[in-house]
Amino acid sequence: MNRGGKQAKHSVSFEITTASPEETARIGSNLASVLEAGAVILLIGDLGVGKTVFAQGVARGLGVDSPVTSPTYTLVSEYDGRSLPFYHLDLYRLNGDDPFEELGAEEYLSADGVTAIEWPEKIQRVWHGDCITVTLEHLVGDSRRIEIQSAGSSSIDALESYLKTVAEPGANG
Repeated sequence: MNRGGKQAKHSVSFEITTASPEETARIGSNLASVLEAGAVILLIGDLGVGKTVFAQGVARGLGVDSPVTSPTYTLVSEYDGRSLPFYHLDLYRLNGDDPFEELGAEEYLSADGVTAIEWPEKIQRVWHGDCITVTLEHLVGDSRRIEIQSAGSSSIDALESYLKTVAEPGANG
């Protein structure tokens, strides 16, 4: 894994390059260890880039034992974790002007657990709350470039904690 990091006054961001789906999931699992109730993760990237794999890692890090699959057809999947509940939303198929109303998504964004949202572009026009944005990009083969950014004080705290306590040696924060 290769890492590069940068920190601005009002946010924290860093990049990671993974070589396999297992590494991508491990980043999600490690991130979960520093998240608190109410955390929101926005997963951005093309179809098949690994958004669900990252979400599976987050779920594993929260202690979810049941299989986590893409909620594309159900829109929302709820899982009980040992540490916190995990809510996995997929907004790809939403067509309405107000996904909050259509899906009831707002309740998940202030929930008692961690919420991961695939295709968050559908709500970013109307919601600008505290969140961690994970952008995945396909490189070659199973390699992915993952950029993780914070927006808001809770997310900044979580990513600073991740960089201090979870990231492998060589990460710069």
